[in-house]
Amino acid sequence: MAKPGIPQGTRDFTAETVQKRNYILNTIRNTFQLYGFEPLETPAMENLETLMGKYGEEGDKLIFKILNNGLNDAKNKSKASAGFEKLMEGKNSADLTERALKYDLTIPLARFVAMNHGQLTLPYKRYQIQPVWRADRPQKSRYREFTQCDADIVGSTSLLNEIDLTNIYHDVFTKLSVNNYELKINNRKLLVALTEQCGITDKLVDITTAIDKLDKTGLDKVKEDLLQKGITEENVIQIEIYLAIAGSNAEKLEQLKSFFGDNKMAKEGMDEISFIAKHAKNVNLFIDLTLARGLNYYTGTIFEVKAPDIINTGSIGGGGRYDNLTGLFGMAGLPGVGISFGVDRIYDMLDEMQLFPNDLEITTVALFFNMGREESMVALDLLKPLRSNGISCELFHEPVKIDKQFKYAEKKKIPFVIIIGSKEIESKTAVVKNLKTGQQETMPVENLPLFFSNK
Repeated sequence: MAKPGIPQGTRDFTAETVQKRNYILNTIRNTFQLYGFEPLETPAMENLETLMGKYGEEGDKLIFKILNNGLNDAKNKSKASAGFEKLMEGKNSADLTERALKYDLTIPLARFVAMNHGQLTLPYKRYQIQPVWRADRPQKSRYREFTQCDADIVGSTSLLNEIDLTNIYHDVFTKLSVNNYELKINNRKLLVALTEQCGITDKLVDITTAIDKLDKTGLDKVKEDLLQKGITEENVIQIEIYLAIAGSNAEKLEQLKSFFGDNKMAKEGMDEISFIAKHAKNVNLFIDLTLARGLNYYTGTIFEVKAPDIINTGSIGGGGRYDNLTGLFGMAGLPGVGISFGVDRIYDMLDEMQLFPNDLEITTVALFFNMGREESMVALDLLKPLRSNGISCELFHEPVKIDKQFKYAEKKKIPFVIIIGSKEIESKTAVVKNLKTGQQETMPVENLPLFFSNK
């Protein structure tokens, strides 16, 4: 019999890991709610047509497709075979697959809004914390199944929304003690202006896809990629000049004015960046003109959060404005902007930086030792008032040697044990021992809830 295993790029989460993840998720969720966002959940799978064509050529290749039911039926076998041939040619076939696991949370949001806009209060501010799937090559901090945490505002073009989103990033990472994060910002209008200046507006997707790989492959590879996509050497030089703009935020904006001249689209992009940079106070915000975000749906501001330089984790968040997204589902003119947190990468970062609180692993505060049948029945009655006061506690399952019960408490990192023997039953008391300090005291059993409530 083969050894049990799990698919590559997925993971099991132990209690310790779940508690650490919940620390991150609760921090993000609470911050979203502080800013007036409400929760939404969408199905794990979507219709394939909902997802395809929304993420660019590279993204579409990473969508996990789900085979249709009943493909082994005699009447469906020939259709399935023909569908498979189409799939091998890079074409999709409804005879083989009509559904897929969701690639992100933004397209499902757009689909939800298009279906339910008549019942939504606009602007619609929603947050969503759910797993997504990508058929990517697994590596450090990159998984095929991972959790995204999104906050989006649909139905408003106001840049005040972008300010809120930058502040959410700052608040979350500050609460997680990651004070030296970097929030990078750019504007897709600058990239559109770049294609206008080069006279290659039809190459926007090619350019953004190539630039998006800059930090992974380097400038030479980006230039090579651009040339292979039919962009002239003269235009590649222009793109290289744009990418080389450096300095402080103010200096970059000055150089952009010189580079683009009177280009209207570029001016809009620069004005939006300037407004956000001016009003996002206390945020570690950096204008990064190499930031492109390869997804097709972005139209304005784009964000990306980088972990501190000492941590090799990559992007830990990103997002941007997508004013035409719901138009993909027949509902034009509804603007939107949103951000996402990469929970799994944030976890790896906090773990590497040793920033998780030490008490996260404590699930049981007190363990009642099992001293015998009669004693355990008394202990059993005392569990309820403690739990009613929000104190997590448990009774050891059998009356074994004390040493074994102590080892159980130590392995589970339970800080207190409660001992009730025949003597304590008579006096209606309990012995409480602090396993961290070794100190113990005897107290009336009715004092137990108050004692632990103060811990």
